[in-house]
Amino acid sequence: MDHFTYQNGILYAEDVAVSEIAQRFGTPTYVYSAATITRHMTVLQAAVSGLQTLICYAIKANGNLAIIEHLARLGSGFDAVSGGELLKAWKAGVPRDRIILSGVGKERWEIELALRGGIRYLCAESREELVLIADIAQALKMQAPVVIRVNPNVDAKTHPYISTGLKKNKFGVPQEEAMELARWVHAQGSLKLVGMSCHIGSQITTLAPFEDAATRMAQICKTLIYEGIGLEHVGIGGGLGIPYRADETPPEPKQYGEALVRILGPLGLQIVLEPGRVIVGNAGILLARVVRQKPGAERPFLVIDTGMNDLLRPPLYDAFHQIIPAVEAPLDAKFDVVGPICESADLMGRDVPLPSSIAPGDVVAIRSAGAYGFVMASMYNGRRRAAEVMVDGDVARVVRARDGFDELWRGEFHWDGTAADPQVPATI
Repeated sequence: MDHFTYQNGILYAEDVAVSEIAQRFGTPTYVYSAATITRHMTVLQAAVSGLQTLICYAIKANGNLAIIEHLARLGSGFDAVSGGELLKAWKAGVPRDRIILSGVGKERWEIELALRGGIRYLCAESREELVLIADIAQALKMQAPVVIRVNPNVDAKTHPYISTGLKKNKFGVPQEEAMELARWVHAQGSLKLVGMSCHIGSQITTLAPFEDAATRMAQICKTLIYEGIGLEHVGIGGGLGIPYRADETPPEPKQYGEALVRILGPLGLQIVLEPGRVIVGNAGILLARVVRQKPGAERPFLVIDTGMNDLLRPPLYDAFHQIIPAVEAPLDAKFDVVGPICESADLMGRDVPLPSSIAPGDVVAIRSAGAYGFVMASMYNGRRRAAEVMVDGDVARVVRARDGFDELWRGEFHWDGTAADPQVPATI
């Protein structure tokens, strides 16, 4: 469920017409619904209420400061995958003990930042990384809380680019090595093994992979506990999918929660979840304006002012996003919706049903754009990144301003070594 609906033929974000948002803030603009984020978070919290849980929102899905703050008020923890995301969570005022640091390529400065900051734990992905953490912790005269990420070799049946739980993926420690590594960590004075974790991928649309991974994690934890290794947490990652298409039916959070209660509940450990997309994916849309229609060999092109630099998912993952008009009208034509980027991959949607009367200046909304949208944006082709707007009831506020043209050369230098003038040329 989301709060982007037609009211008397006009598309609204909660109680604000999206055409009004486009008029006030321009396009392209990401629009997020606070009510949708709240609903998705509270539904997930209710689904796992039978467990001792820590829900750590995956900042990588959407790292806007206002969204982090909103989720923090709802009691969320946070999963960071870089030092930058750690700093952003701290900037938002998130309590340090509600943050975990994941990621396969953590550098020394990021590990030291996390340990000095007093986060809940670091999720380590190799023996080599654990050796580095131990070295840093020893230098800081402290004991580092760590969780070992297990690669359970579970096929999540998702896009290969977002599959993370197979042996061929770069993430985690192979299941057969995890027990040995856990015993090694337990013996280290500067490391404290507080749990075991896994993450099998993203946009998972069936329950079976989660059940398989949870069963494997339960067995690993039971064995370690039996051996006297005191664990506090078991992490099961995120990855619960959302419906991008009307016919997609990913598991309901209630079904997901019931499976976790059944499989992991008996362990008596805190269950750590790392959801991202399921909370913010359908809580955001991307507004665009029509530039023109253009004849095509198979069907007409609809050229919009929004491209792959703004939303990379369609060309990167061949991902589907529904595209709808801001004003309802008969969907009596089909278009290939394309952006202005000089790449043939700059295709937002193929064979998209839209009104034949759609004209330059009209607004369309690209749905399900709240996750892995702005966070993957770039200035490719010398384009400014989009604005971000949060709607709460009848109030719409900018939560990230559109880049100015000066951002295109900020930090650059002329050949003679002088800094580029931040001013935009007067001819613009």
